[in-house]
Amino acid sequence: MKKSIITLCLLCLVLQVSAQIKNVKHIILIGCDGFGAYAVPDAKMPVLKKLMETGSWSLKARCVLPSSSADNWASMLMGAGPTEHGYTEWNSKVPEIPSATTTKYGIFPTIFSVIRDQKPAAKTAVIYSWGGIGPLIEKDAITFVVPGGDAGDDFCVDTAVRIIKKEKPFFTFIHVSEPDGVGHNIGHRTPAYYDTLQKVDVRIGKIVQAVKDAGIENETIIIVTADHGGINKGHGGKSLDEVQVPWIINGPGIKNGHEIKDVIITYDTAATIAWILGLKMPQSGRGRAVAESFK
Repeated sequence: MKKSIITLCLLCLVLQVSAQIKNVKHIILIGCDGFGAYAVPDAKMPVLKKLMETGSWSLKARCVLPSSSADNWASMLMGAGPTEHGYTEWNSKVPEIPSATTTKYGIFPTIFSVIRDQKPAAKTAVIYSWGGIGPLIEKDAITFVVPGGDAGDDFCVDTAVRIIKKEKPFFTFIHVSEPDGVGHNIGHRTPAYYDTLQKVDVRIGKIVQAVKDAGIENETIIIVTADHGGINKGHGGKSLDEVQVPWIINGPGIKNGHEIKDVIITYDTAATIAWILGLKMPQSGRGRAVAESFK
């Protein structure tokens, strides 16, 4: 009798989890380089703020240290920090510390190999503006890999729009280089920085519209976040302007207009994606799904 009750409870738990994520067939992760959370309240970003109003969000999510690019993009996609994956610098192309473990693709496991190993037929896509993303992804585990290079953010977003509408990938990661460029050249908390965020918002809007045009709006979760913020004309330090990034999630099964109070570290992103899709993260992962964002 006791065994039957335990079995029934476990079955109920499985059914609850399945019901929570059953309608989600696609996830899109938009990563905006150098987008400090401090900028969101004053930024003219109607699309982003609509995602916040109809989804869940935090302006206190934290990157890993140093507050630089490669180590944080790696952490975001790998679900673990630099101590585990070994990428520790702004432009790390190989781990400065040997990775604690590697996959058959030759690097620390990312969300892409997690998907490929557990959902072999699933389509995935990566479109990135900064070349430093390339060494951090398992290209052979990804269906569509598009390095934007000098073509810039508009090319990357337009390419992502075409892929989303035509292929409807299971998981899509889009990296855009702004507002990091203007942060380095002109500075954070400047009028130019906020002007650039308006352009970033337009690009996010194109992705949102592509989801609608593809007819998958009711089965797609969109996450918008960043690798780090910045201060003056740089980043890499320990100030909150550099460390705190926005983390916004929107779609079916997500609480509406909800400010997430739980602590979020950037490596929780991969864990959240895996949880939504019903996938198991490797033992080497250190992230946890941002469960507070779900209904």
